[in-house]
Amino acid sequence: MLEVSGLACERGDARLFSDVSFAVGEGELLSVQGPNGSGKTSLLRLLAGLSRPAAGRILWRGEPITELGDLYTRELLVIGHANAVKEEFTAEENLAIAIEFSGRTSSIGTRLDALGRMGLAERSQLPTKYLSQGQKRRVALARLCLAADIPLWVLDEPFAALDTRALETTASLVAIHLERGGAVILTT
Repeated sequence: MLEVSGLACERGDARLFSDVSFAVGEGELLSVQGPNGSGKTSLLRLLAGLSRPAAGRILWRGEPITELGDLYTRELLVIGHANAVKEEFTAEENLAIAIEFSGRTSSIGTRLDALGRMGLAERSQLPTKYLSQGQKRRVALARLCLAADIPLWVLDEPFAALDTRALETTASLVAIHLERGGAVILTT
């Protein structure tokens, strides 16, 4: 599915990493680990097509992602380290916007089910400014419940700020995605 060869990343004058190569196929998980500032998030940004590498190639199904455009991004779910929720919108509205922004559709019932699965059923209609950091993270991660058909998930620290129940639910969603032949790249 995804092949990376000779990848290098620079920020300013600093080279964060170089000559990184790997492949992630159907049903495979790649866990990227390292200390803060080592380039984990920068790597994910490259894989998502949000940044350009200093060197190397990223191929999706054998084609450079830079040439695929929307054909690649429609097969990609990215959840960054920032939750990307608007404080004034409800949890359900934030999920609706995220799904619509990705070019997909969902019903209010499916969104409420996803939020319920993440333990937010009673808070789905609250503006997110009233939610804790962990609850805001669960709003972002509720997208996983609606992304079974997206083959590649790129997740930046998906288990951060979660309680035990949300951690188990998120781990279960990742495991189910892998069993169905999806691929996951995540940082820890």
